Amino acid sequence: MQLYNTLSAKERETLIEEAGQDRLTISFYKYAHIGNPQIFRNHLFINWNELDVLGRIYVANEGINAQLSVPAVNFDAFKAHLDSISFLKGVRLNIAIEQDNKSFLKLKVKVRKKILADGLNDATFDVTNKGIHVNAKEFNELIEDSNTVLVDMRNHYESEIGHFKNAITPDVDTFRDSLDIIGKELEGFKEEKKLVMYCTGGIRCEKASAYYKHKGFKKVYQLEGGIIEYARQTNDQNLENKFIGKNFVFDHRRSERISTDVIAQCHQCGEPCDTHVNCANEACHLLFIQCEDCAEKMDDCCSDDCKKIHALPYEEQKRLRKGKMVSNKIFKKGRSEVLKFKN
Repeated sequence: MQLYNTLSAKERETLIEEAGQDRLTISFYKYAHIGNPQIFRNHLFINWNELDVLGRIYVANEGINAQLSVPAVNFDAFKAHLDSISFLKGVRLNIAIEQDNKSFLKLKVKVRKKILADGLNDATFDVTNKGIHVNAKEFNELIEDSNTVLVDMRNHYESEIGHFKNAITPDVDTFRDSLDIIGKELEGFKEEKKLVMYCTGGIRCEKASAYYKHKGFKKVYQLEGGIIEYARQTNDQNLENKFIGKNFVFDHRRSERISTDVIAQCHQCGEPCDTHVNCANEACHLLFIQCEDCAEKMDDCCSDDCKKIHALPYEEQKRLRKGKMVSNKIFKKGRSEVLKFKN
């Protein structure tokens, strides 16, 4: 029985174009105690493959984290399958604000040690003992309270293009870096301050809320559904939008615009810009912010050296990469000396 993806991204892209059907980009997560993640993983792949679901899904003993694309015509069947799984019945689905039929081009369901790497090794920490969930209206009221500390649980390259007003935005590369840094900075606020957190879709601040409760913080809140659901609720309910800029997302779109504000700058020339790209030199693949003028000037590359390599025949580029570590597996998101205007 097929339990893995068999089509290339190019082949799948062609099939999507030929089908001519609208697809929905969806994300969800659920912390739960899963006894056998491998069996659960296989069950998901078999059922979702039949529904033409594509995406990146992680399964672990602590739960599931999924970013995926499903044909709109199969959405009801997909939802029915989720509801047939006891701990996923009624799970909140974050449907993208901006849709793209090619947001995902493969179905990858992987078993991981954790659905969200946190660097923790504490058997007494219960990830399901989470903080208080708040909706957009409650969140807006909370962050106007002078007794509230608002923290962005995302990484530097995400908050750089968009964040909530007056939020603490740690300059970190990974979620695991942020936990202790934030904990130390807010150590004196455990008793009296309201600790309010947010992230893209909720998965990071939910784990963080449980962690900070575990560490003794008394008043812990999180934005339910993250920025994605906040944007939907503020729009549907005509609430004030307190998020400025773009929301970084982890698919081919890279971001969704939440407000018209452009708060970042091109990493190469310093002009206002909030468009993330990957360096066209596949041996580099650096994620950075690049404006249209610089993209044309630099041939979609991050540096003159990469531009020279990218101009070579493709076979020569492959030869130069042969035997070297695949650099896009190295954490290189917006951190490079070649980026003159990286904050």
